[in-house]
Amino acid sequence: MTNQSNIEITAHPRSTGKGSSRSLRKDRMIPAIVYGPSVKNIVFCLSQNDAVKYSSHRYENSVITLKSDDKNINGIQVLMKSHDFHPKTHVPTHIDFYAPDMKQVVRVNVELVFQGKPKGAAEGGVFNAIKRDLEIECLPTEIPENIIVDVTPVDLNGSLHVADLKIPAHLKVLTPGDQTVCTVAVVEEVSETPAAESEAGTEATPATPEKK
Repeated sequence: MTNQSNIEITAHPRSTGKGSSRSLRKDRMIPAIVYGPSVKNIVFCLSQNDAVKYSSHRYENSVITLKSDDKNINGIQVLMKSHDFHPKTHVPTHIDFYAPDMKQVVRVNVELVFQGKPKGAAEGGVFNAIKRDLEIECLPTEIPENIIVDVTPVDLNGSLHVADLKIPAHLKVLTPGDQTVCTVAVVEEVSETPAAESEAGTEATPATPEKK
């Protein structure tokens, strides 16, 4: 399991309005908003570089601390909630942050990272990842960046299920334990006769002349 690192983003106060948002983007600043149980809607903006970096999949469950000259924003700890992207440049055009109660558990999906070479691979087995993430429940500060899955013990025609995974005690797994995480199996090649070849190999039957 990979733990989170401490992340800080500079949050700049901003005014609202469509014209204001367009002006911000020209200055390479991205409009954003933060809200939560103890935080009413507060608008701000962040640099385009920070927006691009921290809107990536890698940071979607990271706790981020907002740093600002505005005392209403400074020190708020947030999670990335959602974001809009420009259809051509793929640069974020707006970001929503959620400020959770840091003493209450949250539900998130955490990426699974598969490591090792399955035993079954030596016998011709092919590894297949069935699940890519797990739904878990934990405190915001305990959300892991990912969960490592060691696939070394998986034999040919074997599999791992959610219940087989080694999960730290402070993480409550919500994904059902009987769900398959990965398998190792032989891929059978299906031999198909091309339609053209089949048709070419079939002799035409002469038509029977009609009786007069």
